[in-house]
Amino acid sequence: MKLLFERSRTGRYESILPPCDVEEVTFEEKYLRSEAPRLPEIAEVDLGRHYTELAKETHGVNNGFYPLGSCTMKYNPRINEETAALPGFTGLHPLQGEKSVQGALKLLADTEKLLAEITGMDRLTFQPAAGAHGEYTGLLLIRKYHQMQGHPERNEIIVPDSAHGTNPASASMAGFKVVAVPSDEKGGVDLDALRAAVGEKTAGLMLTNPNTLGIFDPNILAITEIVHAAGGLCYYDGANMNAIMGHVRPGDMGFDCMHLNLHKTFSTPHGGGGPGSGPVGCKAFLADYLPEPVVKEEAGAYHLEKPAHSIGKVRSFYGNFLVVVKALTYILMLGREGIPAASENAVLNANYLMHQLKADYDVAYADICQHEFVLDLSRLKEETGISAMDVAKRSIDFGIHPPTMYFPLIVHEALMLEPTETESRESLDHAAEIFHTIHEEAVSEPEKLHQAPHTTMIGRPDEVAAARNPVLRYRWEA
Repeated sequence: MKLLFERSRTGRYESILPPCDVEEVTFEEKYLRSEAPRLPEIAEVDLGRHYTELAKETHGVNNGFYPLGSCTMKYNPRINEETAALPGFTGLHPLQGEKSVQGALKLLADTEKLLAEITGMDRLTFQPAAGAHGEYTGLLLIRKYHQMQGHPERNEIIVPDSAHGTNPASASMAGFKVVAVPSDEKGGVDLDALRAAVGEKTAGLMLTNPNTLGIFDPNILAITEIVHAAGGLCYYDGANMNAIMGHVRPGDMGFDCMHLNLHKTFSTPHGGGGPGSGPVGCKAFLADYLPEPVVKEEAGAYHLEKPAHSIGKVRSFYGNFLVVVKALTYILMLGREGIPAASENAVLNANYLMHQLKADYDVAYADICQHEFVLDLSRLKEETGISAMDVAKRSIDFGIHPPTMYFPLIVHEALMLEPTETESRESLDHAAEIFHTIHEEAVSEPEKLHQAPHTTMIGRPDEVAAARNPVLRYRWEA
């Protein structure tokens, strides 16, 4: 497939822009280009065909199974997109006066109340733009708390080895020292190692639950009790809330603050770089440290205020507002019965597919999983030479998106699958058949898998070279 630059022909053009209806602004000469940028010149029909070809090469949940683990690639109801596209929302400006945006402020307040009920938290901020940004914000709350309590020496954050990779990165960015604790033989946190890790420098614990192995830690209450007894706070990575929403609440498990991924659990297409929203919830004793501003209702009206000891802004204005609109629509459409039903189906689908694949593949932790599970292909690689990468690449030829590869790191040849609640039994059976076929090929035709994928425009590129030396700019021929 040719690039637009390669399709370019001098003199070709299209007239698709309407006349300018606003005042034209000119700039000083020193700010202007010395020559016009060299852009592709192309006819309208060729431009349309170019983007149609691109669309055909794009894989999404609308045209195939998408089992990326820890990503919740669910079907997103169209009504959520239509609600977010209402002119009353899209026409807002963040600098409008409070009286002119009462509806938007009420929407933020209503969404906060619903998410507080779902999570067991007392207050939320919608400023963080994504999950990792939410982690960073929650850790700033923890740091501020210890500073206000007169304990700046508490500078260690405990992170289990089964956590999302962003957890230690966020802790480091927030100025903490990361203390890793291993998993036990069942995939949960090793309690003895946790007891040994806590101390006078412990600021808190970051815990992904269910963790990246798809396991809900059975010792969750003991974990938070150990950390609290040492004087630390407990942070809940809520990226995997899709497995538990409506059934258990982090706030009831002893967690003091957490983030949610609205663009995963509460419906906005995840992936492709955004937009995202990672609101942070906290218990009441941390509310005075939340980023400014927060929404407050008084006498039937809504206004913005600065918490007493706010950590300050973590993003411009109030966050990705339209993502919040989609989340509220999703919650209201599902309701009190639909929210827990969605998580039940997510768990059911994951366990159903896991048991379908057990005959051919080793499961890293084969007990009941939550929303996702991890296959361990170490034995398959030893016996056939076929790696997790080979299996993932070959799945593309069958019209499904590859699972997450080589994560979590504690499973060496890992494939992580999350089917989500929106997949039918038939689609799961079809996926299982594909993985069974790939396993048969691994035994009988291993070279076929080493060369996969066979149906794409580009086969298997040198991914290391591409990452280290990306070509991001087109070079015109002289």
